[in-house]
Amino acid sequence: MTRHPLRIILVTALLSSAVTLAFLRWELRSRGAPERAVHEAAAAPPGPAALTADEEINIQVYGRASPGVVNITATTFEYDFFFDPVARPSTGSGAVIDYDGNIVTNYHVIAGGDARSLEVALPDRTRYRARLVGYDQPNDIAVLRITAQRERLHPIPLGDSAHLKVGQKVLALGNPFRLQNTLTTGIISSLGRTIRSESGDLIDNVIQTDAAINPGNSGGPLLNTSGEIIGINTSIFTTSGGNIGIGFAVPVSTVRRVADDLIKQGRVLRPWLGIAGYAITEELASALDLPATSGVLAARVERGSSAEGAGIRGASQMALLDNERILIGGDIITHVDGKPVGSVEELKLVLEGKRPGETVSVKGYRGRSRLELQMKLVENPRQRGFRF
Repeated sequence: MTRHPLRIILVTALLSSAVTLAFLRWELRSRGAPERAVHEAAAAPPGPAALTADEEINIQVYGRASPGVVNITATTFEYDFFFDPVARPSTGSGAVIDYDGNIVTNYHVIAGGDARSLEVALPDRTRYRARLVGYDQPNDIAVLRITAQRERLHPIPLGDSAHLKVGQKVLALGNPFRLQNTLTTGIISSLGRTIRSESGDLIDNVIQTDAAINPGNSGGPLLNTSGEIIGINTSIFTTSGGNIGIGFAVPVSTVRRVADDLIKQGRVLRPWLGIAGYAITEELASALDLPATSGVLAARVERGSSAEGAGIRGASQMALLDNERILIGGDIITHVDGKPVGSVEELKLVLEGKRPGETVSVKGYRGRSRLELQMKLVENPRQRGFRF
């Protein structure tokens, strides 16, 4: 006759429990414990399993930081077939950074919404109308402000992204799919990434992480194990629309600089290069007999710009290349502050961390002669009055 497997398992478990109970009773009696204590100890339910050191860190960071993570709703209004307005809300996350009610998030979280319809929900379920302090599209950062009682605000401290290491543990907080205050953990997978934002701009020194980031996480903080913000979660690489373990966060060094400018100035103090041109390829260099196979060929230099102030020259003639007219004869820029540049986008990226008033070195060619210039950076005067 075949024995039933479940019966064998139950018998084994009962025998094991009986042996354990007998040993416990023998141990207590051998120490002189009274019979009542023996029975109480034997009947006591098992205690909770001890937490690991890693679990303790997760719990502590979540407890400190989650009250400062908010849900942001930006509402757009569209018209249906009968020209009636229809509200289309979109949501994302944000982090409170001070007791003035300033909140950092992604620009793309609020980009499609009406600035008058921004709403912030705190973890305590209170809701507030938010004012747009300012935004920086190139870095996908925006700052909102709410008027709330101080005791309801729980700012999350800004950390340091300059000394991060690949393999370092990180924690992501946000509201994916409107699931309030969700924590995921992972590590820093890579540093110094350059990604393209939803607006098409390049963002430099981006943090790559495998902490799960999903729709709705955008704008939420990426934290270190001290509970400090080291980045703002901005995007994922996905083939399915969901998380596959490749997420990106704008580093806090960029967030701090941009947020400070937006709060104090209403705009980001960014140098104005003032160059339109072409990225030099090997094919273009061969066709035009250029002295460099990579760099930027200046086609036009704007008046009053940093480039004009440095004496950089634009095109002097026109040529026909593959049935396309292009401007040629301008200066070639190959390096800025010692860093190679291969396109106008990369040139602007090198200057992103600079401030108006600073001076940078420029190397390249004028004709076939080497060119070295000092370029003092200026702000675009058209942006000085920009403020919300």
